[in-house]
Amino acid sequence: MSAYPSSHGSVSFTEPGSTAPSVFWKRFLILAPRPHFYAVLACASFLLCLAPGRLPAQQQTAQLGHSGSSLPETPLPKTSAAEGRASVAGTVLDLSGATISGANVSLMRSDGTQSRNTVSDANGDFGFAKILPGSYLVVVNAKGFAPFTSVEFLATDQQLYELPDISLSVASASMEVTVRPPDLIAAEQIRAAEKQRLVGVVPNFYTSYIYDAAPLTWKQKFSLAVRGTFDPVAVIGVGFAAGIEQANNSFAGYGQGASGYAKRYAAKFVDGRSSDLLTHAVFPTLFHQDPRYYYQGSGTFKSRLMHAVGSAFVTRSDSGRTEPNYSYLLGDVSAAALSNLYYPEANRGAHLVFTNAAVGLAGRIGGNLIREFLSKRLTPNATGEGRPPTF
Repeated sequence: MSAYPSSHGSVSFTEPGSTAPSVFWKRFLILAPRPHFYAVLACASFLLCLAPGRLPAQQQTAQLGHSGSSLPETPLPKTSAAEGRASVAGTVLDLSGATISGANVSLMRSDGTQSRNTVSDANGDFGFAKILPGSYLVVVNAKGFAPFTSVEFLATDQQLYELPDISLSVASASMEVTVRPPDLIAAEQIRAAEKQRLVGVVPNFYTSYIYDAAPLTWKQKFSLAVRGTFDPVAVIGVGFAAGIEQANNSFAGYGQGASGYAKRYAAKFVDGRSSDLLTHAVFPTLFHQDPRYYYQGSGTFKSRLMHAVGSAFVTRSDSGRTEPNYSYLLGDVSAAALSNLYYPEANRGAHLVFTNAAVGLAGRIGGNLIREFLSKRLTPNATGEGRPPTF
């Protein structure tokens, strides 16, 4: 502790090093003459002006950094996100562990948009380099294998993300089924049937070689009946039948000559058209039955014979059930009954009805036998193979 006498003769005490310079200057100013005081004050001012020049270099640099000078700014370096320094790699295998080459690998962003695409190499490896960091998933497709989609993962900057081995399972067998309305299928089958002709000439429209053919609509039944009964070959056949009756003098009431032949031709023509329309269109529509003969083509001779004969008495309904063939039986009897309107009076009556009905039924059985055992060989455009064989 130091003591200095004051101007009043008293002693003041100060802590060492705390206020000693201040006391020193006070004492100096009291004792020093005035001219010297101003000289000292000028020197002090000069020293204060020089003080900033002796500031530390770091402090000067800091001051310059905050100055208002317009120095050019140094461009900031690109961030890693802009450069895309993340990477993804993996290997595609099958369930046995063998590598799969040529697999299509797509890198997808988390929002579902595709980012990159590549294929696996000969070792099953694939990789994506220089991608932007973010959330991704990988989709793999390979021929013969089921598609694979990975779980979502995060690729970070300057990181190689290695996916666990991707094992593809064998794709399950798939079948594409196109469902079409039955009437469209039936229309296609009718067009094919209308090309069926025995030895390329005689119509064979009502034989279905497709055993599970689509049912016909009522319009299709009438259309097919008209197409078949007015076919030119059928019309010519009526002429041959009338000529045979003329030669045998059947239904003598018609007489002979051109007039007798014309009457016989007209009667046979009406017989055939009425029978065809009634058995193939009118009654099948009323009873919802199929007017076609379904070719069996397989099995023993006996089973095929029974099928051919039985089809004159039983038939398939539009819904696929087996039913008595009301359409053929009633159609034949109705056509025979109509014949009483135009046959010679001496030949009319129940005898004519049953005779014509019996002839129609016998003709149907004979036609079915030809359809079952000969028509497939004699019809160049036959489509289908009949009923599949049973073992």
